[in-house]
Amino acid sequence: MEELFHTRFCDLFSIRLPLVQAGMAGNITSPQMVAAVSEAGGLGTLGGAYMKPDALRQAIRQVKELTKKPFSVNLLISDEPPQATVSPELTDWINQMRKEVGLEAWSGEVPDYVNDLDECFSVILDEKVPVFSVAFQLPGRYGQAAKQAGMKLIGMATTVAEGLALQAEGVDAVVAQGGEAGGHRGTFSVRPGGNGETVGTMALLPLMADALPDTPVIAAGGIMDGRGVVAAFALGADAVQLGTRFLACEESLAHRAYKEKLAQAKETEPQITRAFSGRPARGLSNRLMESFAQRQLASLPYPLQNTLTREIRNAAAKNNQANYMSLWAGQGVPQLANKRSETAGQIVESLFAEARQVLNRVGRLG
Repeated sequence: MEELFHTRFCDLFSIRLPLVQAGMAGNITSPQMVAAVSEAGGLGTLGGAYMKPDALRQAIRQVKELTKKPFSVNLLISDEPPQATVSPELTDWINQMRKEVGLEAWSGEVPDYVNDLDECFSVILDEKVPVFSVAFQLPGRYGQAAKQAGMKLIGMATTVAEGLALQAEGVDAVVAQGGEAGGHRGTFSVRPGGNGETVGTMALLPLMADALPDTPVIAAGGIMDGRGVVAAFALGADAVQLGTRFLACEESLAHRAYKEKLAQAKETEPQITRAFSGRPARGLSNRLMESFAQRQLASLPYPLQNTLTREIRNAAAKNNQANYMSLWAGQGVPQLANKRSETAGQIVESLFAEARQVLNRVGRLG
């Protein structure tokens, strides 16, 4: 099976199977998940965003104790946000949400932005992580330092122009993130609200593969089973990246209420919102998202909006109130309904076993 699906991505990243487990931030990707994916032949990814440097170091060392195979750490690259004024309408909404989860009214003072990015990247360098991946911006000086340290570098793009910009910075592979993908959009050069935020995987992938013939392209967005894997390769991908499929696995740290919602979700539920963080992100529609949309509010820039909603999300998690949690998920989420007892390693194995069956079926059609 390994020979059938062996690509240049496998050679470049020293893995057996061309699969990347997405670096889902927000306490989702446990060291056990990351190691299990790598042990199964793929590239496990630790979502390092929002982790404190000491916690990140501990998690990286746990992964190293569990596997000697290559793995990745992902960070979200962001500048210090501009000064922003909170509108009375946004203040009213924040306080309504706080009230509904049992919190006191907000003081109205925008909290200081604490950026641990440099410290977290220093940890990644110190720990000699094999692969460094980024989203939200070009890798810039972080990418240069990673390459100088001998790391492989992966960047995320949502348009061909973004893919070309990443290639110019020397990344080893580009994630082509289609609009079906769950979680935050990786877009960094598209005007807010522009169509570039949601170009579908089937349209984006062949365009990206044609534009970047010398750079491996990783397909992301809507891939949930072997059919999606085969389709991605047929459209020019060198590897696939899955996030939603791993959300409900045994090693996932996703909240119990989150997993329950995933098991019941329909394909129409994932919507793109800026309500939680200020950046476009796809998740299951809930009370917080719907109220934000109904009021037609404008969010603060990332990560200020993310900071303002953090206490709401944390309180909701403690109270098992999924209606106020960020329930990131892609449009293929209904396929999780019968997959609640999987391990991360079993997911990798089943994806390529299914893909082989799909290829056999397609061969018979010929």
